[in-house]
Amino acid sequence: MARSKLTPAKSKIVRQRSAGIRYHIGVSDPHAHLYDITLTIQEPVSQQPVRLPVWIAGSYLIREFSQHLQGLQASQNGKRVAVEKLSKSEWRVDCKAGIPLTLTYRVYALDASVRTAWLDHERGFFNFTSLALQVPHAANGLHEVCLDRAALPKEWKVATGLKPVKADKWGWGTYTANDYDELVDSPVTLGNFWESSFKAGGATHRFVITGAPDNMDGERLLADTQRIVKAQMAFWQGAKGKAPYSQYVFMLHASGDGYGGLEHRNSTALICARKDLPTRSLLGAQPPQPLRATDGYVQLLGLISHEFFHTWNVKRLRPQEFARYDYQRENYTRLLWFFEGFTSYFDDRFLVTTGLISRSVYLQLLTKTVRSVEHTPGQLVQSVEEASFDAWIKYYRPNDNTPNATVNYYTKGALVALCLDSVMRAHGHTLSDLMRDLYHRTDGGPMQLADVVDALMDQHLEPVADWLQTWVSQAKPLPLAEALQRLGVKVSREPSTLATQLGLRVKELAGSSVVTHVLRNTPAERWGLQAGDEIWSVTVGKRQWRVRTLQDIHQALPPNGKFACHIVRDREVLTLQAAWPLKPDASHLQSTLGIEDEKRVQAWLSE
Repeated sequence: MARSKLTPAKSKIVRQRSAGIRYHIGVSDPHAHLYDITLTIQEPVSQQPVRLPVWIAGSYLIREFSQHLQGLQASQNGKRVAVEKLSKSEWRVDCKAGIPLTLTYRVYALDASVRTAWLDHERGFFNFTSLALQVPHAANGLHEVCLDRAALPKEWKVATGLKPVKADKWGWGTYTANDYDELVDSPVTLGNFWESSFKAGGATHRFVITGAPDNMDGERLLADTQRIVKAQMAFWQGAKGKAPYSQYVFMLHASGDGYGGLEHRNSTALICARKDLPTRSLLGAQPPQPLRATDGYVQLLGLISHEFFHTWNVKRLRPQEFARYDYQRENYTRLLWFFEGFTSYFDDRFLVTTGLISRSVYLQLLTKTVRSVEHTPGQLVQSVEEASFDAWIKYYRPNDNTPNATVNYYTKGALVALCLDSVMRAHGHTLSDLMRDLYHRTDGGPMQLADVVDALMDQHLEPVADWLQTWVSQAKPLPLAEALQRLGVKVSREPSTLATQLGLRVKELAGSSVVTHVLRNTPAERWGLQAGDEIWSVTVGKRQWRVRTLQDIHQALPPNGKFACHIVRDREVLTLQAAWPLKPDASHLQSTLGIEDEKRVQAWLSE
């Protein structure tokens, strides 16, 4: 397909409004990993304050971006003026009002995540939350950005969702954002990337990939992405509906071993492992084999589906608390179970409806989600509403006690969506209808839980509204078995993995098993194991055996299941008296999903 090229834009908005805030972003030496930024404030106030965000929307953790900002200086009329630091992320410039003010500074960029900034000799990437100081009094005005290619390789190009005003065919030049919120919601990728594009919903969708191997099958990835985009566009906008943007950019970086994504209003930043990209066969054209649940490419497609679904569910339809972001402190909401969990419910479903995976593969993926919640003791401690509110201190700061004290609002939120969809279908409605109803009744804007309840009440689903509020507010298991049965899915119970039977999570490396988590009320906890212990050997009868995996222990078990477990803790060898559970009880079983009624499953997964 044809590659998209950025060309000078003609916009009445740009002609009628002058940008009071201008950023010039350049690089003097990529090997230093430093972006050089010049900020010009056309009409500053006296004692001008400036500040850098401490977090980025979509990733709920204070990340202290200002730690990478250095060398901040200011001048007015060609003369230096003093800059005083007021807090970790705020400064005050000793300037006069109304006279153009120039600030220069540099930002260190060597964080490979989708949340911050990166720069080396192969590529560049950044979010403006890492680079762009905010000017409070002008935050709602037009912002202009000039991207300068000087000192960068001549073959490098630019990809961004910002509006081009005057940019060459490689994308270097001037862009605008209507306000600071739009600016920091528009990441930028730089480099000699692979790219292609397609049209959908009246908009151009550009896909750029950095770090891709030479044998990557980009056309397959593009075609599969197009199927997802068209399906989701029809879901939200109708069969002939128009996209809520004029252009969209998928920015994917392929790394040695990475995974992640962050949504934006008309773009998304993605990371995957190179091995998960589709590749061209050396034997020539071959029909692609059916995808399996364990294929890394399925995970990548699910990630693309998830982040694109956020275009509507969190970037437009969003929590009331996010009507306007405060970038200097936590922005709390109790609705991440809806915006992340419900998105997680729909992401893999679109892989089924588009024919990218089979229904049986989808049920294998859903089985993994069910098991992850089943074997999390924290689901009996924390509700998904509480998990949403505590994301700032718990989800993004996991520790060895995390599974015992918290529940994942992505996975349990997805299962809340499944239960809600199931019971709505029993009453002649669907969750898909509810999502569209919410989008239209809020005019694609901020919403509250009360809006969800009202929408259910308007459909005469009062009991369902009550159930939903109970599911999200209480730390109790969900009625999954009944929900799945209504959808035509059978649930069988079978013994769990050895680690799950013991209540352990281990990391097996260098010929030993190191405990990472001990789950509550399990055999491992009763033995006295704790996170950080290295399981070294076991004594059975009069013989001692060196063990490297839990399977080694299982093979050495005596008939009564009792043995001595020797561990290394803080370089000391300790002996624990242990007893392996001989018969798995309910807590040692795991669910496996399969198709019970083909017609009901097809009706559920075909919309």
